[in-house]
Amino acid sequence: MAEETRDIGTFDYVIVGAGTAGCVLANRLSEDPNTTVALLEAGGNDNYHWIHIPVGYLYCIGNPRTDWGFTTTPQTGLNGRAIGYPRGRVLGGCSSINGMLYLRGQAADYDHWRQLGNVGWAWDDVLPYFIKSEDYYAGADDMHGSGGEWRVEEQRLRWDILDAFRDACIAAGIPASDDFNRGDNLGVGYFKVNQKSGWRWSTSKGFLRPARGRPNLTIITHAQAERLLFDGKRATGVRFDRQGETQTIAARREVLLAAGAIGSPQLMQLSGIGPGNLLQRHGIDVLHEAPGVGANLQDHLQIRCAYKVEGVKTLNTLANSLWGKAMIGLEYAFFRSGPMSMAPSQLSAFAKSSDRVATPDLEYHVQPLSLEAFGQPPHPFPAFTASVCNLRPESRGHVRISSPDPKAHPEIDPDYLSTDGDRAVAAAGIRLTRRIVSQEPLQRYRPQEFKPGPQAVTDADLASAAGDIGTTIFHPVGTARMGTDDAAVVDPALKVKGIEGLRVIDASIMPTITSGNTNSPVIMIAEAAADRIRAGN
Repeated sequence: MAEETRDIGTFDYVIVGAGTAGCVLANRLSEDPNTTVALLEAGGNDNYHWIHIPVGYLYCIGNPRTDWGFTTTPQTGLNGRAIGYPRGRVLGGCSSINGMLYLRGQAADYDHWRQLGNVGWAWDDVLPYFIKSEDYYAGADDMHGSGGEWRVEEQRLRWDILDAFRDACIAAGIPASDDFNRGDNLGVGYFKVNQKSGWRWSTSKGFLRPARGRPNLTIITHAQAERLLFDGKRATGVRFDRQGETQTIAARREVLLAAGAIGSPQLMQLSGIGPGNLLQRHGIDVLHEAPGVGANLQDHLQIRCAYKVEGVKTLNTLANSLWGKAMIGLEYAFFRSGPMSMAPSQLSAFAKSSDRVATPDLEYHVQPLSLEAFGQPPHPFPAFTASVCNLRPESRGHVRISSPDPKAHPEIDPDYLSTDGDRAVAAAGIRLTRRIVSQEPLQRYRPQEFKPGPQAVTDADLASAAGDIGTTIFHPVGTARMGTDDAAVVDPALKVKGIEGLRVIDASIMPTITSGNTNSPVIMIAEAAADRIRAGN
């Protein structure tokens, strides 16, 4: 007996994924009252209280209510470890569970995209889109916007140990900075965050909520896309599962994939677009041979250097006592400040791994705490963590379906530290961290390195140690690369090559990863794409 399928209608645009990009697209495209838009989200509503309290990321990552729960393959560069790979599965997507850090990347990132042939994606082209969305706490100027949907504020805290790290960076030759978002992010300072008055600010809050009442926008949650529908080589809709019922939805104009760097290539492969041998191995008919679908995976690997300290307060000691926990809760309840308002990282530095690079290729995420692994309790002694990541990794991995079953997690292989260059930058990052910590502003607290530990000295030692303490900082991109060459998946208008009526609009289109955190660049990508779509390009 054939499975019954319910057709829920036809819309001008069907957006797959109500994450960072999908919420932006839903808002912008439904601004035209004559355009009908449907937004599909595999997860549920963002009414879980831990989404909105900044420290709640600890309870959202790894939680099936809000996270897909992906895991990588065992990584040779991580000495055989497989690691968790969080991706948002809720309205707002990763913006509902991420670190809330507002970074655009460097002007050179986007100028490089243009040099690769992607017309319309240079820094001068994309900056207006960053500004358009922005609601910057200090008001508008030539680099920032005011009154937009994407709230940016200063953090509501400070720590002596973080101030000391900042001063040590300055002593080591890294200049002070109060703004990492003006095109050149060299310097050290506190991150700006996507929060509003001490609460997380997500794309669901900023973009989707103002549009929810529009009669031309339909939002369907708990709708996991299973495959795209086609008429020949034209995308015409989506088949999805909604709480056990198979449903279909049709797109009059276009299907827009905004399922992220994991979900978008997975759905294309399930639908017959991708490497032919992979699809055939799983019994999927090849609609369009596209070897680049799922290839070119790039991510930022953070190397979590940690130091014990003396004579200074850290979150370790505060969080390990009942009195400390009570004070943390009260401070947030009354003032929306303190540790419960903290982003996962508070202080940053952008620096160069060597004199051979033109712009910073290292980013620090510094925290007044240490723990054995994400989600575990802090160590029972005062300590801080200085995570350092290579902003422009050479390593390239992949995302591949592991089964024709849409509910089966794909194979995710970032192939971390797989090149000599990446291993050299990892060693240089640990050495720079040691040089910063050796400066007088931090030495007064008698720091003692325990991760990776002073026994790691040679380049080989340090690269191996990086494999022991390295983990994702949650920035997968590139798996449906934009470009003008034959191997690119989408063109500069983000249309899938060889297929009509289908675009990809999310982090997967990045040809190369941006030099910083990737959430706000995805908002920019969606803003730019919405403009192109509405202009008929």
